[in-house]
Amino acid sequence: QVQLVESGGGLVQAGGSLRLSCAASGRTFSLYTMGWFRQAPGKEREFVVAISWNGVSIYYADSEKGRFTISRDNAKNTVYLQMNSLKPEDTAVYYCAATLSWPSPTLSSYNYWGQGTQVTVSS
Repeated sequence: QVQLVESGGGLVQAGGSLRLSCAASGRTFSLYTMGWFRQAPGKEREFVVAISWNGVSIYYADSEKGRFTISRDNAKNTVYLQMNSLKPEDTAVYYCAATLSWPSPTLSSYNYWGQGTQVTVSS
């Protein structure tokens, strides 16, 4: 069982940056692939990026390469999403999720989800 809690969301102007954190409970965090997803109003939840259990492999949605960076600290049971050059279209609720699969861009492969954190980018 893994419980996930996101933080770090907020309101930022276009061009700004935010770093999201996802803290996990449980001693098995280091076994899981961790992913970030987002859901904009009226849209389906979409994959953003995933990182392998050891942090060596990263899988990005094509649209986010270059602006978003995922990382993890297994000693702290935390995964991060650094978001730079934010755009109004990045406005969404951002979710972290955990799976034992790799690579994992699909929602259905994730077993555990956080409650989400709101990111709002103003123009």
